[in-house]
Amino acid sequence: MTYVIAEPCIDVLDESCVSVCPVDCIHFDQGVDRKLYIDPDECIDCGACEPECPVNAIYPEDALPVEWAPYTEVDARWYQDKDSTRATIDEWKPPA
Repeated sequence: MTYVIAEPCIDVLDESCVSVCPVDCIHFDQGVDRKLYIDPDECIDCGACEPECPVNAIYPEDALPVEWAPYTEVDARWYQDKDSTRATIDEWKPPA
């Protein structure tokens, strides 16, 4: 299992979760991405990031609200195809 960053992170990009991650598995490209992404292959399921998120965007995969379930795939896809992932985020929540 892994942790997932869902919709509340979009356009917030608070990096509090990054600084507490013991395996440095939370990434984004500054100035390009609109949310942070957790690498499911690197996440050790420690939960350190979840309480640090000021907008409650981080969930264990098995506790992710149903409406945000697609973010599990999106977080993983970012590590393989950033452009496709960014397009999906823009489609789901168009930039202001």
